[in-house]
Amino acid sequence: MALSASGSNNGNSPMEYGWQQVRAAKRVVIKIGSNLLTAGGEGLRQSWVNARANEVMRLRQAGKQVIIVTSGAVAAGAPLLGLQRPPASLREKQAAAAAGQPLVMRCYEQAFAAHGVAVGQVLITRADVENRRRYLNARDTLWTLSSLGLVPVVNENDTVMVEEIQFGDNDTLSANVADLVAADLLILLSDVDGFFDADPRHNPLAKPLPLVERVTPALEKLAGGVGSAVGRGGMATKLKAAKMAARRGCQTVLTNGFRPDPVTELFSRPVGTLFLADGNPLSAHKAWIANARWSKGEILVDAGAARALQKGGSLLAKGVVEVRGRFARGDAVLCLDPHGQAIAKGSVNYQASDLQLIRGQHSSAFESILGFAGDAEVIHRDNLVLLEETSAAETTAALS
Repeated sequence: MALSASGSNNGNSPMEYGWQQVRAAKRVVIKIGSNLLTAGGEGLRQSWVNARANEVMRLRQAGKQVIIVTSGAVAAGAPLLGLQRPPASLREKQAAAAAGQPLVMRCYEQAFAAHGVAVGQVLITRADVENRRRYLNARDTLWTLSSLGLVPVVNENDTVMVEEIQFGDNDTLSANVADLVAADLLILLSDVDGFFDADPRHNPLAKPLPLVERVTPALEKLAGGVGSAVGRGGMATKLKAAKMAARRGCQTVLTNGFRPDPVTELFSRPVGTLFLADGNPLSAHKAWIANARWSKGEILVDAGAARALQKGGSLLAKGVVEVRGRFARGDAVLCLDPHGQAIAKGSVNYQASDLQLIRGQHSSAFESILGFAGDAEVIHRDNLVLLEETSAAETTAALS
């Protein structure tokens, strides 16, 4: 596990190569946190958004496509509800989002209107990325807006979300958007200077990590909880977003949005923390399975099946030891090795009740047991993604 830059000075170190890729990026997703937009909940900061619009226009003039993922609707709308406290219940948060979303979009509209450029609002829900057809529709909309010269501004549709199916933070949403548009670079603008080996708010000796080659469970243990009073994301969600983007071959930079010109600065020199993309990125379909789909259950497999999966094979019923959860055909499930470690995730060919009946059996017995022949594979290798080091937190979140 490499936490910082290392290697030779011959121009091919991971740090140098990573920043070369950053500068060469053609399609960029910029995530803007609530704390940056509202300065701690004191209203939308039009001047700050104007400055970011200036930076986006510079990137566009350099031939780059830019998609913005914004937070801030709940924080902007909360003062309009007349509450003497921050919105607490889900209904209050939904109402605040409904009141605040027009204000957020007006802020971006004014900022880009100064450059003669229109913006396009895209509200996405978790269900939109979970469903393959809606996922592709969202992708096409974002691509079309960009190709026609508009700046897409994406936010989660908080007004219709329930806690069980929401993204929960716009760091995760931004990584899904990076997936959608096949971005080369994800920029996470936050109120921190990067990723540290300890919480700098509580430990003055905390050291920044300029380079993370791979997000591992050891790194995830360093991440804390929610970072600000007006935002739902924290360092843990930023690591998750970087990990998701890396699977698709997308570099991620975490940097402080309160710095002067934080976006254009990172195209001229290393700043913040750079999370490298995987050297062998997933295909678009497998990235969708890994990043966009929620796991609806678990399948415990035996040692032989675990080895077969890790070598790129399909999952057969013969190797299934236990079926956990209630899932339907086509749902995503996690595959656990005999030690309970999540080693793969895939789209299953059988509902849980049927799989319970055929576990441990050869496919030749399926028809006599189920009354129909069914698929030979429980999960085909084309619909399965290996998870080398899935943290317990990620596994739990996938099953929520």
